[in-house]
Amino acid sequence: MTSIILAAQAAQGGSGMSMILMMVAIFAIMWLFMIRPQQKKQKEIRNFQNQLTEGTQVVTGGGIYGTVKSIDLAKNTVDVKIARDVVITVDKSYVFKDTASTPLQK
Repeated sequence: MTSIILAAQAAQGGSGMSMILMMVAIFAIMWLFMIRPQQKKQKEIRNFQNQLTEGTQVVTGGGIYGTVKSIDLAKNTVDVKIARDVVITVDKSYVFKDTASTPLQK
């Protein structure tokens, strides 16, 4: 009877270690498939925003398409031309790459 109780306690101790390994594996999978790609995407967006030049086709965070007219690094703003004689000032962190107006590859 004592050996059965000792065997049961030994089995429970092993399952605790396997539970820890399972949690580590789940975290590693989440990092690999969710966190890492999101970090890479954020890095690409920051690189685009830092390399903005006049004439670049952009879309604002509000969904307004336009062309960069000027960049003010001191205020961290971008002037975006959205129509003839219509220029809006947008915070630089709300300007993204316009993928809709790029020509399609044949």
